[in-house]
Amino acid sequence: MTHSLAMPRRVALGFVALVALAPSLAFAQQQFDLTSVQKAQPRAEVVPEAVKLLGKDVKLAKPGTFTIATTGQRLPFGINATDNQRIIVGSEPDIGRLIADGLGLELEVVQVAWADWPLGVTSGKYDAAISNVTVTEQRKERFDFSTYRKDQLGFYVGSKSAIKEIAKPEDVAGLKVIVGSGTNQEQILLRWIKANEAKGLKTTEVQYFDDDVVLYLALESGRADAYFGPNGTLGFKSAQTGTTRLVGSFSGGWPEIAEIAVTTKKGAGLAEAITAVLNAQIKNGNYQKSLARWGLAPEAIEVSRTNPPGLPRS
Repeated sequence: MTHSLAMPRRVALGFVALVALAPSLAFAQQQFDLTSVQKAQPRAEVVPEAVKLLGKDVKLAKPGTFTIATTGQRLPFGINATDNQRIIVGSEPDIGRLIADGLGLELEVVQVAWADWPLGVTSGKYDAAISNVTVTEQRKERFDFSTYRKDQLGFYVGSKSAIKEIAKPEDVAGLKVIVGSGTNQEQILLRWIKANEAKGLKTTEVQYFDDDVVLYLALESGRADAYFGPNGTLGFKSAQTGTTRLVGSFSGGWPEIAEIAVTTKKGAGLAEAITAVLNAQIKNGNYQKSLARWGLAPEAIEVSRTNPPGLPRS
């Protein structure tokens, strides 16, 4: 289908795969343990009602072990430990640990590329993906979900930028905005651009990068005006370097509310048990401690849900 609106100008500077949250201030003045020992990692007691929900027919990738896939490429979600590159530490492994403990299982964390977790989960190679995965109606056709965090996005600008706030779609008119290809935030941005052009506003130049160093140089030099991405990772980066600052935040499903979830194979019989463990940890406070130690407390949810309404199809 064609239309008379001019398409947004795109500068193809590569590709960066991003997935979806808390103001950068949540990370300020906080020390993070990146060693493999993780002495402060919250641990859980077995949750009997959750174990009962597993059922007799549940097949795990490895008997007695909860095997999770995660990208382990960006803090605070996950990264290689400073003293042992084979071990991933961060908020996602912490969530995995709570679930494994609650089900009376050992935990194995496997680092995978973002594109590889869907096949790994559906084939049974991994029991779950815990990798900042947003619940969508399309994904629900193949996977079950147990929610554990809000999905929020942030607009970040260079620390010396004149931009004070991006609070509505009209605020990106005329700007050069970096976004990840194939992400929720890209879809949101493109919808905003289309709406702005329909109002006669200036278009937005969309930029894509495959190198974070080059990306941040563009942002700091003014070759790009803003970076629209997952607030968890961008806020962490901002707090650690001081070279960028938050000027606006939105739900990852704007205008809908979106949530991040533990992702399991559809019909595998794991989701209800995982949800029960998460709700037990929310009730006893372990969940809140787990998020807080990685600066993600503002993304906490009040209750975990199994297969809630997801983001609609585009």
